[in-house]
Amino acid sequence: MTKKNSNDKDPLSIGVIGAGSWGTALAIHLSRLGVATTLWGHRSEHVKKLQQERENQKYLPGQRFPELLQVSSSLEETISAKQVLCLVVPSHVFRQTFQNISYLLKGKKDVPEIYLSATKGVENETFFTMTQIIDHYLKEVKIPGTVAVLSGPSFAKEVAKQLPTAITIGSRNADTAKILQRIFNTEYFRVYTSSDVVGLEISAALKNIIAIAAGVCDGLGFGNNARAALITRGLVEITRMGKALGAEEKTFYGLSGLGDLVLTCTGDLSRNRHVGLELGKGNKIEDILKNMSMVAEGVKTTLSGYLFARKLGISMPILEQMYNILYRGKNTAEAAKSLLTRDLKEE
Repeated sequence: MTKKNSNDKDPLSIGVIGAGSWGTALAIHLSRLGVATTLWGHRSEHVKKLQQERENQKYLPGQRFPELLQVSSSLEETISAKQVLCLVVPSHVFRQTFQNISYLLKGKKDVPEIYLSATKGVENETFFTMTQIIDHYLKEVKIPGTVAVLSGPSFAKEVAKQLPTAITIGSRNADTAKILQRIFNTEYFRVYTSSDVVGLEISAALKNIIAIAAGVCDGLGFGNNARAALITRGLVEITRMGKALGAEEKTFYGLSGLGDLVLTCTGDLSRNRHVGLELGKGNKIEDILKNMSMVAEGVKTTLSGYLFARKLGISMPILEQMYNILYRGKNTAEAAKSLLTRDLKEE
């Protein structure tokens, strides 16, 4: 059965902006459910390969595209006549991408009803989350629509393979969250809803930093005890910042918080953990990133997170040491020693 939009009249059509592994996985998921889906990629040569091979061999090999999935390098074509736009581009190009989208939609009557961010990050210059960027441009060009975020422990490869996954979709508009819940939910992809948008976004962004730190621990050969301690104390730091921004504490013990943190800190498919492993082995961050085809969001988020924590006056010692490693060239073993020799205190 073809899924319907929120008015239950016309067949649903969704544009997925970003043809990396996660964007491709979500586009495959939606089109399998009978949703007419268009996947946008910014590089025309990459898009041509996707169209010809009907598979994203670079970022998600082995997963064939369903018939309903179309691929385009035209942003205007991808967003035209869509009820929902799902944004899955890296955080450092999110603003420019959505600004372009908003200008293309400006003055048009047939615009999307819902804008869903599936990007995990915080903008360096402004400390904006991705939904705040969307809100900004919707207001600037006077486009109606509601905003939501998708977050939780979800490796793209496992979602594409239809392995059991549970995530959370958050929106300040309860009806929007429920509409998206009905669209995305299946027997293997369970969707919960939340109204705590800032909590979902902060937990999703900052867990990538802790995942790099966990990788460093493993790369240094510190063992399971150290990794467990790091994950636990990392969650404390993430929660501390989230609460300072008005988030609900319970969010950080849910799928987007603890769930995604555990997955990203321990899973072999984690890009951020991979970065940390290589750092722990003594490799330089420039060389590590040069050899990666996909973005590890935690590297850029470490900079924005560190500066934001200082602005808010929040103590985040793990984050601080990761900043020292990534942006000041501090030795990883020395950074670990700095954490272990801090003043003693109550938990």
